Amino acid sequence: MEFTYKAKSSIGEIFEGTIDASNESAAVTILHGKGWTVFSLNPVKRNLFSIDLNEYLQRPGSKDVVMFTRQLSTLIDADMPLAEGLRTLSIQMEKPSFKKMILNIAESVESGSSLSGALANYPRLFSPFYIRLVQSGEISGKLHNSLNYLAEYLEKSQAISSKLKGALAYPVFVLFALVVVTFIMVIYVLPQLLTIFKDVGNVDLPLTTRVLIFAIDFINNNLAFLVVGFLLLVFGIVAYLRTPAGRVWYDKAKVRMPSLGIVVRNLYLARIAESLTTLIGAGISILDALQITADLVGNISYRNIIIDAQANVRNGGTISEIFSQHKEEIPPLFTSMTAIGEKTGKLDGMLQHVAKFYKSESDNAIDSISQLIEPVMVVLLGFGVAVLVSSILLPIYSLVGAG
Repeated sequence: MEFTYKAKSSIGEIFEGTIDASNESAAVTILHGKGWTVFSLNPVKRNLFSIDLNEYLQRPGSKDVVMFTRQLSTLIDADMPLAEGLRTLSIQMEKPSFKKMILNIAESVESGSSLSGALANYPRLFSPFYIRLVQSGEISGKLHNSLNYLAEYLEKSQAISSKLKGALAYPVFVLFALVVVTFIMVIYVLPQLLTIFKDVGNVDLPLTTRVLIFAIDFINNNLAFLVVGFLLLVFGIVAYLRTPAGRVWYDKAKVRMPSLGIVVRNLYLARIAESLTTLIGAGISILDALQITADLVGNISYRNIIIDAQANVRNGGTISEIFSQHKEEIPPLFTSMTAIGEKTGKLDGMLQHVAKFYKSESDNAIDSISQLIEPVMVVLLGFGVAVLVSSILLPIYSLVGAG
């Protein structure tokens, strides 16, 4: 967000201008860091014509965060001062909004803020997991190591996400094309062809042809109602999924889907194991690590399990005790490895092995699904062609032969 400000410096000089910050509090912090007294601060009001579309379309994403993290780690390892390193990185960034963001972070650091505190002003890009790891690096004096951890973690997560999207890209495209072709056939093509059979009558026509004639007539005669009904159905589903009960149902459904549910479950398990490994290895307490992982996992069912585990640990119990009560979400292998890690005092090492295992399982499952989807799509397309042939072409041949 942009804010207009009026402030006075320590020597009495008055400044007016604009500042970009995530919120009003962050803007005040940046200005106070310069030793200025803020007289007024107001958000810049924008209308449709004042929006910078280029800046909006080039908003930073996960790839930019990975690159920023890796490069900042390298500069810190080279003993470059933090603020100077941030300003150097801002020059290299191509996206204007990200460049401006890094400059604001640099100004906050120069004004006395910690790096984690400055990054916390941009929660859309930097998650609590990211912030806490940076904070642990600042406290331990190993910021370079923490940033390396983060870069590797983000790169691995991004690679898995890209692989899953790549596996689903082909079937989604084919399904979209099938829906478009079906819509065109139902609205424009089939009604013209089926008029031939209406003149003949439905008595001698195959059952599939009569069913198709009824369906096409019903759709075309009630198209407006069907479209409105479909939109209302979609709106109702979306509204339900935004409710607490709807989110719980959706998160459970993702894990229970045939074939794809195994992939989703393994991805969640790998995320939980790797997050805990990274946080514990960085020196963060087990209670804080569980809280951060619960906020990061992205599934309400797993979040509730981790929160229960946190409460159990706080009361003197173990994580594995809670995991063993949720065998559908947490497999016995995960629970057993966690229990061994707790008993031996090497929880982070055990969870690292668990993370590798479930990542490997996810990769294999994604490959197998992409191979399975292609024949399934071929069967669906073949079924559609068979219905059209039996409903239209065969009756046409019959009419031509009878004539």
